[in-house]
Amino acid sequence: TASICEFRKGELKVVSTAYDRHFGGRNFDKAIMDHFRAEWQEKYKIDIYSNPKARVRAAAAVEKLKKVLSANAAAPISVESIMEDKDVSGFLKRDELEGLMKPLLERCTKPLEQALADAKLKQEDIDFVELVGGTSRVPALKQAVTDLFGGKTLNFTLNADEAIARGCAFSCAILSPVFRVRDFSVQDVVNYPIEFTWEKSPDIPDEDTNLTVFNRGNAMPSTKILTFYRKQPFDLEAKYAKPDMLPGKMNPWIGRFSVKGVKADSKDDFMICKLKARLNLHGVLNVEQGYYVEEQEVEEPVPEKEGEKNADAMETDDKAANGEAKPPAQKTRKVKKQVRKGDLPISSGTASLTDEIKNQYAEQEGQMIGQDKLVADTEERKNELESEIYSTRNKVDEPYESNGYAEFCSEEEKATIKDKCEKLEDWIYDDGDDATKAQYVAKLEELRATAGPVVQRFNDKRMEEEEARRKAAEEAAAAKRAQEEAAKQAADEQRAAAEAAKKLQEQNASKDEEMKDAPADAEGEKPANVEEAS
Repeated sequence: TASICEFRKGELKVVSTAYDRHFGGRNFDKAIMDHFRAEWQEKYKIDIYSNPKARVRAAAAVEKLKKVLSANAAAPISVESIMEDKDVSGFLKRDELEGLMKPLLERCTKPLEQALADAKLKQEDIDFVELVGGTSRVPALKQAVTDLFGGKTLNFTLNADEAIARGCAFSCAILSPVFRVRDFSVQDVVNYPIEFTWEKSPDIPDEDTNLTVFNRGNAMPSTKILTFYRKQPFDLEAKYAKPDMLPGKMNPWIGRFSVKGVKADSKDDFMICKLKARLNLHGVLNVEQGYYVEEQEVEEPVPEKEGEKNADAMETDDKAANGEAKPPAQKTRKVKKQVRKGDLPISSGTASLTDEIKNQYAEQEGQMIGQDKLVADTEERKNELESEIYSTRNKVDEPYESNGYAEFCSEEEKATIKDKCEKLEDWIYDDGDDATKAQYVAKLEELRATAGPVVQRFNDKRMEEEEARRKAAEEAAAAKRAQEEAAKQAADEQRAAAEAAKKLQEQNASKDEEMKDAPADAEGEKPANVEEAS
């Protein structure tokens, strides 16, 4: 796919787009696979195309090889046990890869040339050439694009693998009312032209019966006004003008639109019907409005020519000088204009799905979701079995300090467990590659049953140590609590003794103060009013 776009601040406008629906990176993979198919047929006497599983595994290896050759001059390829218990291998140089791709590179530039032609641009009019997609890393493809644009430096500022997916997600977020994203306007173009067809009016024998309303390359969203001259209600259909351009076996028919309320006027003349057809931002077509108009004569001012204006101005100036100036009379003319008089009801019938078919599709979608979940669960169980095999086989030789089972199994048990692991590993890589989830679960239970007694002894030892650590921790915690309580009690006693001493000291200080403030008779002096005995 090739697209020519104009970028402004906060805006993207698609100028043109072209594509080759039946050409892509898989064609390069197919060329490499054909090469190795012939090589392995001669070398190993096998045909990888005769076995679907072998073909899929070879395709994965070839895709990896193609990526490696994008950065290296040569690379090996190998697939173990591809079919009939045979391992295959090969070697490919980048020069050989480019030789295999040479017939395909001519098709790579066709969409680019078509996009330039549709946009009416030349190679030198393009400012930047950005390549995205995994296959864009292939040096031969880069060189072909560079040569087309006269040696212009290519740009790789986007993530080649994720740019398209992220762009689609961002476009969906822009269209969705749920998400708030930075304002960015995208003006797309029509890729599949849409035409309207209708029955010929009996009153207009030479009338056309079809019209391409939205041509390829038109801006989207877009609105077009269709005009019909009719004396009775009529129907029109919308469909894609070029069904061969549509993907897959898509039905080109879009819908039927019936225009009601059409009748001849009082003079038995045609009613002028106007239909507003709109292709919205999502590419959905609808005839959203219909109305009829009448032609009426109205007067409008006649625009004066420049020479007449100057002549009138000179004449007015002369008359003004003589005191005879009068405003010039404005010239008018009668013209016919279409005036909207009323609406026309429109009923539409589109190729929408019935509720029954929608329910069938929903059920099929649920089945596919369940199948995807089963595939993911099956792969998870397979990985769990592989991990358990490697872990168990290693642990029977490792000491307890390394979380091993060596101290808990005899030599006989060790041999039995290793033998079981080896058999299960062979089963995974032979018959188990396409096994079901239940089979993986059953094999995992077999392994756990074989190693169960040893694992139980290991776990018992672990539990004993854990119990001992727990008791030691509890005893340490109890001793710490007792120590804290004793310290607290001693602190309380010390605080009580300090308070008692402080209180006694305060009492003694009070008594001393009372002794200092005692009266004079307390020291042996007699009162003045008392006579001494003779």
